[in-house]
Amino acid sequence: MVSKVFSAGVFGIDAYEVEVEVDISPGIPSFNIVGLPDSAVKESRDRVRSAIKNSGFDFPLKRITVNLAPADIKKEGSIYDLPIAIGILASEKKLSLPKKFIFVGELSLDGFVKGVNGVIPIAVLAKEKSVELIISNENSEVEYIGVKGFYVDHLKNLVNFLKGSGHLEEVKSRSFSEIPPKVFEVTFDDIRGHDFIKRALLISACGGHNVIMIGPPGAGKTLLAKSMLSILPTLTDDEEIEVMKIYSVAGVKREHRVRPFRSPHYTISDVAMIGGGSIPKPGEVSLAHRGILFLDELPEFRRQTLESLRTPIEEKKVTISRAQRTVTFPASFQLISAMNPCPCGNFKNPKKECRCTFAQIKKYISKISGPLLDRFDMYLEVPALEPEDILSNRTSQTSEAEKLRDIVAEVREMQMRRFKNFGFFLNSEIPPSLQNEFFKLDSKCEEIMKNAILKFSLSARAVFRVLKMALTIADLDHSDRIKSEHILEALQMRKAESFFNIDQQF
Repeated sequence: MVSKVFSAGVFGIDAYEVEVEVDISPGIPSFNIVGLPDSAVKESRDRVRSAIKNSGFDFPLKRITVNLAPADIKKEGSIYDLPIAIGILASEKKLSLPKKFIFVGELSLDGFVKGVNGVIPIAVLAKEKSVELIISNENSEVEYIGVKGFYVDHLKNLVNFLKGSGHLEEVKSRSFSEIPPKVFEVTFDDIRGHDFIKRALLISACGGHNVIMIGPPGAGKTLLAKSMLSILPTLTDDEEIEVMKIYSVAGVKREHRVRPFRSPHYTISDVAMIGGGSIPKPGEVSLAHRGILFLDELPEFRRQTLESLRTPIEEKKVTISRAQRTVTFPASFQLISAMNPCPCGNFKNPKKECRCTFAQIKKYISKISGPLLDRFDMYLEVPALEPEDILSNRTSQTSEAEKLRDIVAEVREMQMRRFKNFGFFLNSEIPPSLQNEFFKLDSKCEEIMKNAILKFSLSARAVFRVLKMALTIADLDHSDRIKSEHILEALQMRKAESFFNIDQQF
């Protein structure tokens, strides 16, 4: 007898329905799984056999064939243990399936059902198809999706439920507002001095602009980057679901409703940064989606790793091609980078002597290519703190971070209304094709930009980024158009770009 049970697989961050067909026929006892299973799926034969026996059922000593359709997509993981077991028991008429369910779960040898990765995309699929989900109670994060279904802890309890003689706990529906708020490690309130840098980071947060900070060790670059989280608005429900899908596929837990902040070590590999593998998984750029990717000690990263960032920065996505098909992961992140000005960190520091030679400094700076530098909007020189700033004791009763977060949320709301018909949300995401749509400059602004292009040798991409920053500054100023002072301030945010023309520094 052939039985059909439904499950789901995940490719990229999207789920697809899988039909699990089980045929049990007389013959030499065997257990075969077809439909492009990987090694983990093939190993499910032993887990399913033991789970069925240890749950009090007889395992059929017959010829068992399991087909996972569609057969042209490679199946991975232990996610199909539960539907295969249910299919075998249904074929043996040990239970009946009164309606369509999507079964998802790994079986232990004693029949208990374990949680699996990738359940958020599957829950979204089940909700879209109005199908109830049968899932391990270890995967309670599906409650935020609003899907209907039941939790199962043991195979025997599930069989009793399907036979109508047992009870399973229903999957509840929870709101994202129930996720506990995160206590930030550092906020803007903890930063002393650096008023210009804080103003720049406020503009960066409002428009999603990329930033590179250059300064000596101990100047506060890392703290400034980490404090950015405290002024970014909470993720919207749609953004939260996007991020949860990525983290679910990657097997990373999200405990707080806060924008992602990823800070990989400079020894990270290309695949870990961008994503990949024989069965593609998201990398750091995707885990930072809708949040911040912070690269500290930027020149210490391998050049190839840094160069691999160029396409995701521009396209806001990562496309990984394999022989069978291509998968795309979202990667709309804000890049914040920090670096020392030289190997010893004291180049151009008036308080400490630099021990590096010209050749050493040039080699250090040249690790960052021109095309990558061209993708930064802001170049900020972070000076060492003055003694009075270090020793200052702030006594303000009001939270600067909370006020700035409200400002950022207001400005981003303005941008969302502006771009509601264009498929993006922030000024930094404006494509070149829409440049004439949003950047209408008067004669004075055009004259300033022409002079800047000649004086600073700005590339076309750099000019475009200056205009996007100027638009964000105009939004902060509640101005309906870009004014000359907005362009001048945007150009001021690129002042430290001259640092990378190292030949002019000596």
